[in-house]
Amino acid sequence: MGAAGSLPPSPPLLLLMLGVGCCAREVLVPEGPLYRVAGTSITIPCNVTGYEGPAQQDFEWFLYRPEVPEASLGIVSTRDPRFPYAVFGPRVAAGEVQVQRLRGDAVVLSIARLQAQDAGVYECYTPSTDAHYLGSYSGKVELRVLPDVLQVSATSPATRGRQPHTSPPRLTVHEGQELALSCLARTSTQKHTHLAVSFGRAVPKAPVGRATLQEVVGLRPDLAVEAGAPYAERLAAGELRLGKEGADRYHMVVGGAQAEDAGTYHCTAAEWIQDPDGSWAQIAEKRAVLAHVDVQTLSSQLAVAVAPGERRIGPGEPLELLCNVSGALPPSGHHAAYSVGWEMAPAGAPGPGRLVAQLDTEGVGSLGPGYEGRHIAMEKVTSRTYRLRLQAAQPGDAGTYRCLAKAYVRGSGARLREAASARSRPLPVHVREEGMVLEAAAWLAGGAVYRGETASLLCNISVRGGPPGLRLATSWWVERPEAGELSSAPAQLVGSVSQDGVAELGVRPGGGPVSVEFVGPRSHQLRLHSLGPKDEGMYHCAPSAWVQHADDSWYQVGSARSGPVTVYPYMHALDTLFMPLLVGAGVALVTGAAILSTITCCFMKRLRKR
Repeated sequence: MGAAGSLPPSPPLLLLMLGVGCCAREVLVPEGPLYRVAGTSITIPCNVTGYEGPAQQDFEWFLYRPEVPEASLGIVSTRDPRFPYAVFGPRVAAGEVQVQRLRGDAVVLSIARLQAQDAGVYECYTPSTDAHYLGSYSGKVELRVLPDVLQVSATSPATRGRQPHTSPPRLTVHEGQELALSCLARTSTQKHTHLAVSFGRAVPKAPVGRATLQEVVGLRPDLAVEAGAPYAERLAAGELRLGKEGADRYHMVVGGAQAEDAGTYHCTAAEWIQDPDGSWAQIAEKRAVLAHVDVQTLSSQLAVAVAPGERRIGPGEPLELLCNVSGALPPSGHHAAYSVGWEMAPAGAPGPGRLVAQLDTEGVGSLGPGYEGRHIAMEKVTSRTYRLRLQAAQPGDAGTYRCLAKAYVRGSGARLREAASARSRPLPVHVREEGMVLEAAAWLAGGAVYRGETASLLCNISVRGGPPGLRLATSWWVERPEAGELSSAPAQLVGSVSQDGVAELGVRPGGGPVSVEFVGPRSHQLRLHSLGPKDEGMYHCAPSAWVQHADDSWYQVGSARSGPVTVYPYMHALDTLFMPLLVGAGVALVTGAAILSTITCCFMKRLRKR
């Protein structure tokens, strides 16, 4: 047996030795040096691991200044309120320097409003609670305090006059126009730093601060351009832009200004440095007021007036109406566009009425429904005045006219967004009636009409009064009976002749040929050839009187409707005699066929049995 000293260590002893090696105390602080700017704040974390004793450890902070690197100055402690040296006592009492516990074995040293004499080596020391003095009991990190050389200032926009430096300029932009603001931001820090510049807005009359300042757009330390949440969509659409001109000039453009863009604008510059651990830390920040911006909305400025006053004209006379668009409006162009139109409502009718004519944002004119083919002009006579001209007024043009103006602003992709609209006061227009009476009487020529014959319906028209050159148009209509009663469906056009003498054939109930014609100056005829049962119905004629103006347009001056004429296709007398014979012959043939088939069937059955 060998000596005991030569035996290998027992397992418990080996584990004890390993435990001592793995449980040594270690105090951890950030890697240095750290660079911060005078007047700003810093936080230095410290935590301890591998310790013995209670879970809550105590911490003491010391400073070694460069001029006396061997002398330590007590800053603050977690266990002794009388620990700070005189140089730090007032600052600790004021809360400017403090230690905050994150958990039992971790704290952070916070120093607000750094001073040049705060530079040096900071030591985080943890008093021992271990059974054996093993490991490290403090950690050190160097802090270097840089002078504050960050500068931020406003540059006056070129679009407005300058105001005294004591007061930021007040800018007024029209809705839809561009808002352009610039600021200067520079630093002469000797270390490699990055500048982040952002433009922000505070709502009008709100106090300025982080809580009230809404970021519009900013340039990040990594040179990425990002917008605040309310402006992200406009940045993506190209309406919001941020650029850099030269070494220190930053330029923001907000396209298509909106009412919500009003407020006080600021430029904020932040200086960032990369710490030895690879993370980025903000070491300085400054802000400058750029301008108070008012957005003049189009809805608050747009106004419409019409001239002349109430009009009274006769048929065929020209009608001219003027519309003036006023207000402090931007000129039509890249940022804004306008459309102007006229609406007409018959006298006593509610609402603005139907469109007569308009000029769109491109200056292209168009007529409303029902006005096609008429000589109507809509034109711009001055920069703000528009004229509607009806070359020959008609009685149907009488009513209440209003001018409607719409203002648009251009958004992303040059698309137009309606920003405001305004209607003028109503302008009454009266067109004298022709004072004519039109009457119609219709009848069936020859009285009764039989199937297969031609039914001739005549319509006599009487006219009293009216303008010279009057022309008549006539149409024929039918209402069909259903189950012995007239149908509730609208009357059906059978045929017509226009004031130009052009015939138009409708749909005849029986499907046969139809002819329509004038048989005299005031007499019109409808002929239904080869009359059939389906032609039965109530027929009437509807004449109308028309006058042609100098512009070749027609307008209706009167209309009438005759009383109903009953058309019943009778059968001839011989047809009524032949009908029973035909019915009897048919019945006899059916009965004989049935008897013959029965006899034949029985005979064949007996033949098979034999």
